[in-house]
Amino acid sequence: MTPGPRTEAPRTAPAPLQPPELLPVSMEQAVGYPGIECRHESNVEGHLVLTNDRLFLVMDQSGNITPPGNCALGLFYDDTRILSQYALRTAGGDAGLLSSEALRMDSALVDLAVSDSQFGGNSWDIQNGIHIRRSVLLDDRMTERLTLTNHLTIAVDYWVELAIGADFADIFEVRGWHRPVRGTFYAPQLGDRAIRFAYRGRDGRLIQSDVVFTVPPGEVHAHGARWRFRLEPHRPHVIEWQVRPDPLVTGARRPATGSLEQRRTRMRSLYDRWSAECTRWRTDVEEFDSALNQATLDLRALFVDYDGQHIISAGIPWYSAAFGRDSIITSLQTLSVNPTITRDTLRFLARHQGVREDPFTEEQPGRIMHELRRGEMARAGEIPHVPYYGTVDATPLFLILLHEAWRWTGDEELVRGLLPNAARALEWIDRYGDLDGDGLIEYAGTSPKGLVNQGWKDSRDGVPFPDGTLPVPPIALVEVQGYVYDAKVRMASLYDAFGEHGRAETLRQHALALREQVLQRFWVEHLGTFALALDGNKTPVPTVTSNAGHLLWSRVPEPQQADRMATMLLGPDMFSGWGIRTLGAGQPVYNPMSYHDGSVWPHDNAIIALGLAMYGHTRAALPVLSALHDAAVGMRYHRLPELYCGFQRAAGVRPVLYPVSCSPQGWAAGAFFMMLQSITGLLPDAPAHKLHIREPILPPFLQELMIEGLRIGNSRIALQFTRRGNRTLANVFDVEGDPLRVTIELE
Repeated sequence: MTPGPRTEAPRTAPAPLQPPELLPVSMEQAVGYPGIECRHESNVEGHLVLTNDRLFLVMDQSGNITPPGNCALGLFYDDTRILSQYALRTAGGDAGLLSSEALRMDSALVDLAVSDSQFGGNSWDIQNGIHIRRSVLLDDRMTERLTLTNHLTIAVDYWVELAIGADFADIFEVRGWHRPVRGTFYAPQLGDRAIRFAYRGRDGRLIQSDVVFTVPPGEVHAHGARWRFRLEPHRPHVIEWQVRPDPLVTGARRPATGSLEQRRTRMRSLYDRWSAECTRWRTDVEEFDSALNQATLDLRALFVDYDGQHIISAGIPWYSAAFGRDSIITSLQTLSVNPTITRDTLRFLARHQGVREDPFTEEQPGRIMHELRRGEMARAGEIPHVPYYGTVDATPLFLILLHEAWRWTGDEELVRGLLPNAARALEWIDRYGDLDGDGLIEYAGTSPKGLVNQGWKDSRDGVPFPDGTLPVPPIALVEVQGYVYDAKVRMASLYDAFGEHGRAETLRQHALALREQVLQRFWVEHLGTFALALDGNKTPVPTVTSNAGHLLWSRVPEPQQADRMATMLLGPDMFSGWGIRTLGAGQPVYNPMSYHDGSVWPHDNAIIALGLAMYGHTRAALPVLSALHDAAVGMRYHRLPELYCGFQRAAGVRPVLYPVSCSPQGWAAGAFFMMLQSITGLLPDAPAHKLHIREPILPPFLQELMIEGLRIGNSRIALQFTRRGNRTLANVFDVEGDPLRVTIELE
């Protein structure tokens, strides 16, 4: 019988560290290295990524954060890096990596091996002798359990060392924002089973993080700890420790209790409960099911809490925060999955809707926020993200989401409660969004530390002329005009439903006038598409981009224009084989490795695919879904990233990766669900207790699709779609809850 695991349990409970006697020191003395050297975002491809609420962790494949201060790695809490060095060292030299995985976003497993060469083995025939398993859990803290098993035939004297540092860098600093001045570092405080790191930010707030060792080390010093023990053959030896963010130290938040197993079970139950609440999508293709399941889990993992309100964050690692545009689009994509995402998003953004004019944060009455940060730089006023409002499209998208929520949920209480916010958003569009009174919506930033471009392509060069020249603001983006048109049409429908017919008619007239302007001023006949934007002189920016494809979703183009756009979007310049590019390959400014000027974004493709379906071009959208499916199959965990490079598809099994792409990312996780809505033709009308299914078409790689537990108002429905050659059949299997009238229109 194999002996059970050996754990060096503490003889008494660890005594808490007392409030530190703060001793100011240099950063190098505090953390053990001179400083943060990165001036750009670092490659995160291949790392282990965990997240839960306000904590997220990025480690290398071996479970380490190294070298110290690595700009791609760290444990972060509220936009602050509370662990910047974390390296396991063991007797016998560097441990070799066997495997690592983080299938669920709260936990990871890393398996390592140490060779027998240092313990009497044959140096000409080296064998793996000692197995090390690193089991990491992220709930309200980071916990690691280290299990060592000696597979040699002899006992060995062994040691394990953990090197630790906390530089308390702000997430913007980690991404490359240069800060000439930082706050005050303090010497680490030591206990027999703990190390506390402390830093006072420029805003005056004291930030602390504790590393607490369940098994007392033989040595504890300012930058780590070491354990020495006898490692018997085939008898596992267990060591455990935790890294606790500041609120657990100060008592501002009640910590989770229980053993590691109990806390892991608790986290698993949260995910199981989420999955049970979500619509279940099943197909005859195992890899596609895996991608859909992973996306569902990722959506749960991306939720963050702000003072008791939840919202889905944009993505890990750079955008683990509330974003207006990102949260709205993710919500639009996932109403068919779980309307909780939408309800939380609408209420959160309504709570943070602009009420005053502030040029630094670009807040204006009625404006929907862009980004909310909680780190030192935001608190100290070094950046305007408290929140920052520099987005031109979040406000009309908020209105679109409110109407779409009405169509899917029929939630009258939700809509009535938010109609005053909608009225203020409409007022912002007309009063502040139209900068020169010509009826179009433009942007021109006012904050010296804000964004130059304020649409979804918000990088510095994201809105170029074909030769790369950048337009002078104010800039009127083409897709934003479509969003505003759609928002006013949808709000007219809502006002009619709630008895405000005069206001509804006014909005329809405004929407029609805007649509006419877009058709007249943005259409470029010889290109067969719409211009990317109008610059400050009202000169069209005739760059061929995916932005124009969003107009299909907004139902702006004339049918013949939509036909030409479908051909253009699926043509060789725009379609890479892995998806539709953000910018055409025939443009001089095209760069497949750029962030916005030639890359492929899954959410962008999903919006375009839904737009194509709205114009009766569902078959044209099928290659887009197939391309994204093929891309996901080649990705780890079958997870679509934020974006990937726009190189033409060749013989490789996956597209060329973009090195700093977020993964998981909210609107990438939601992309498949919006595309499935487009090909199944789901058109809900919850207030009327109806569901219309218009001309469903499954792609060639699918024979069958089952949708179970789809919520339309207070009804839950099960649907089956089956492809027979070029024809797709639809069947209703079951309806629970309120009666629901289903009409099916086959191609």
